[in-house]
Amino acid sequence: MKRINQYKKLFGVEKELDLKQLKKTYRSLVKEWHPDKYQKDDPKHAEAEKKSVEVIDGYHFLVSIAPETLEANKEAYTETINTSPIADYQHKGMLLEITFTDGTTYEYFGVTKKVYLKMVNAGNLNRFAKRSIYPSYTYRKSKRHLQEV
Repeated sequence: MKRINQYKKLFGVEKELDLKQLKKTYRSLVKEWHPDKYQKDDPKHAEAEKKSVEVIDGYHFLVSIAPETLEANKEAYTETINTSPIADYQHKGMLLEITFTDGTTYEYFGVTKKVYLKMVNAGNLNRFAKRSIYPSYTYRKSKRHLQEV
């Protein structure tokens, strides 16, 4: 959640993500922080390089959790969570990363350690996730894929 809030603050998003507004803000931030605006020896050059990377990362991240993106990928997501059992999972901070047997990985944001421990100790991992994780947390598809041996 910290990452989501950080990027929303960077892009001035207060409530719902709107892709058109996000793209417009992204373009203005890229223009403002483009490293080519500064000479290599200018102290602002290093800051602009760092900030431009943050802007690009933030834009791609926010696009991946935007309602329009989730809606466009809903069919594939629904098929994955309903037909592919959980192959692996990791919890770091407030991020739960679940990899399915079909090779796709999704990240769920804001999952507390308490909820994670309930999931780990649940009699049926997939049933718990379907009832308590999938409908309750902001998610996005991760670029990671299950490595086949």
